[in-house]
Amino acid sequence: MKMIELVAPCHFGMEAVLKREILDLGYEISQVEDGRVTFLGDLEAVAYANVFLRTTERILIKVGKIHAETFDELFEGTKALPWEDFIPEDGKFWVAKANSIKSKLFSPSDIQSIMKKAMVERLKTVYHRERFEETGAEYPIRVSILKDEVLIGLDTSGVSLHKRGYRQMTAPAPITETLASALILFTPWKKDRILVDPFCGSGTFPIEAAMLAANMAPGMKRHFLAEKWENLIPIRHFQDAKEEAADLVDLSVETDIQGYDIDGEIIKAARANAKMAGVDHLIHFQQRPVSELSHPKKYGFVITNPPYGERLEEKKNLPALYKEMGDAFRRLDSWSEYVITAYEDAEKYIGRKADKNRKIYNGMMKTYFYQFLGPRPPKRKQEENA
Repeated sequence: MKMIELVAPCHFGMEAVLKREILDLGYEISQVEDGRVTFLGDLEAVAYANVFLRTTERILIKVGKIHAETFDELFEGTKALPWEDFIPEDGKFWVAKANSIKSKLFSPSDIQSIMKKAMVERLKTVYHRERFEETGAEYPIRVSILKDEVLIGLDTSGVSLHKRGYRQMTAPAPITETLASALILFTPWKKDRILVDPFCGSGTFPIEAAMLAANMAPGMKRHFLAEKWENLIPIRHFQDAKEEAADLVDLSVETDIQGYDIDGEIIKAARANAKMAGVDHLIHFQQRPVSELSHPKKYGFVITNPPYGERLEEKKNLPALYKEMGDAFRRLDSWSEYVITAYEDAEKYIGRKADKNRKIYNGMMKTYFYQFLGPRPPKRKQEENA
């Protein structure tokens, strides 16, 4: 099968997690950059990446990379690309999104318009037509320009991959499913360890952890744009990927995953979301404030996204809230705690400097992933005697 380059965007700071996921799927990495990982695969890889990858926002087929400092260069470079290899005569095509950083071309709407015209001119000469009805399947293009280098990709996913389909109700300031998964995978948590989220909101961290524990692929129950690309990707590739994903699910796994929130209505929403995801039996949700965070067992994990005062009236409550969190952490003295927040005084009021800290952009918001590391559990006797 012909090899192509696929581009997987991710949250800034989570590239290493995504790279590991792609390698685990069996594909070769060709480049790792800020906010994206590029890898080699065949057309079947488009289906498997969409179904199995937890931490990417979408899968793009790399159409090309050109250098453009002027709109003329952008037009000619775009026109030179083999669009007929991807877009059929009746295909609906447009530049769905363009972003530009540190480049001479910076107007998204102008970039989109110029590139669409160039694509039309290319396809006119190939299909010998003056106009296109565009009544067929959709082929949206995404463009990223960095320092005048234009990366052009064909979006195979459609709706962003963070939309797994289970989150019908959300709490204010929810964390995306892809970022939640990436942060869990960034920690040493495994399915046989305890995990508690004391600010669980609509349940994203516990649900993503339960899906990981049950080996449930995030895209096995949803559809992707490329499933309609009869000219390019056989539908059997997606069918095979989803069937394989279904075969790998283990809902009999035993877990200790808990989600707490002070808001009873939000806890109801979290339970409904977990049921929609098919993992409600693997999670215990409870209405409980962070001040009552406790657990009888040792060596557990707290992974959480607490409030960080987006609104001014909330900010005054943060010192007391983070102090309560710190008091609870001290009671769990053998545990490890992982906290993502934009609140810059988090360590001050938690009362402990994080062992590690990573800057992560959650959309356009700069956040910090504070890692308070507990001791490793002693090895089990059977492992020691092996």
